[in-house]
Amino acid sequence: MLYALLHEWADLRLFGYISFRMAMAALTAFLLSLWWGKHMIAWLARHRIREDVSKAPHEELVKMAQKAGKGEIPTMGGLFLVAALIASVVLWARLDNLQVLLAVLLIVGLAAVGFLDDYKKLVIPGCKGLSSRAKMVGLSSVSLAVLLILCWYAKTTGRASLLDLYAPFQKGAALPLAAWGVLGIVVFVLFEWVVIVGTSNAVNIVDGMDGLAAGCTIISAGALLVLCYVTGRSDWTAYLGLPYVPNAAEMAVLGAALCGATMGFLWYNAYPAQIFMGDSGALPLGGALAWLAVVSKQELVLPLACSVFVLDLATSFLQTFWFKRTRRRLFTMAPIHHGLQRYGGVFVAREQGWHEVKVVVRFWIVAACGATASLALLKLR
Repeated sequence: MLYALLHEWADLRLFGYISFRMAMAALTAFLLSLWWGKHMIAWLARHRIREDVSKAPHEELVKMAQKAGKGEIPTMGGLFLVAALIASVVLWARLDNLQVLLAVLLIVGLAAVGFLDDYKKLVIPGCKGLSSRAKMVGLSSVSLAVLLILCWYAKTTGRASLLDLYAPFQKGAALPLAAWGVLGIVVFVLFEWVVIVGTSNAVNIVDGMDGLAAGCTIISAGALLVLCYVTGRSDWTAYLGLPYVPNAAEMAVLGAALCGATMGFLWYNAYPAQIFMGDSGALPLGGALAWLAVVSKQELVLPLACSVFVLDLATSFLQTFWFKRTRRRLFTMAPIHHGLQRYGGVFVAREQGWHEVKVVVRFWIVAACGATASLALLKLR
């Protein structure tokens, strides 16, 4: 209604431009995150809702966290981050866009799973949160529901290209899964399920140092929102040889809001942290990043855009896989950011580990390099 009044009566067309709404969404989310974060941190501190560092997966991590005093820091800060993100999207994005609505549904659903995990850790003594199976069921239920709605929309509107997979290095190369019938839909859903659930878990794994997950999320989201904006414009996609996805540019507004809300959280989470994100923030952030890639048809570029998250997830998986079979560690510690902090090396322990701030900033640099490389693929085609 406000847009109609300004557009028709005042002839103010700014609100019709995606670029303007992107900027305003980022600023709104940032300010809301700052405002709500201040009050929520005070409330959490009064009610002694703190991170239980004794539940860390490694005894060495427990000792490091206790020495740094991280057991006194409130957790579940992801709640105000997600609230600021959703509020900004509702204010600035077009809610007649199904892809935006599905993004909101995905973010809220994954935040609910993360909240249950955090709540169990805090309320039940000795509990480490949801079991791996229960968490996977929760993440899968939300992800599959969103993906099935997308498939239904693609079939009923005749937009079969929404189910295609595009190669990142070759112009026009696509796997037309919709043409495969039911088998193609199953393959599409399973592949995108791996993308969403994998990215959510990856962000959760990276969330282990002050500012690490938040900073990397801002960088990755910045690259992905550019991809969404470009693939949503027919003139740019024709020039660059990219798949044109109608209405994908609107997702850039959500990407900008994601950057803004996370910057507001980083204000309080930067070293030394005043608040931790918790699963209630890490899981929906990962889901949002994955959805930006799904909508822009850049799923195969996601490992570059989210390089740090993929790196940490891969090292954790390889460490577990290798240890189960050889009873020996492949890396000094997994995820590797903790190995660098504790031992100063990935494969071999050094005399002294890296300071936490040095690890975080260097990983931000790696994330920026990966994001830049993902954008370079736009022209490489």
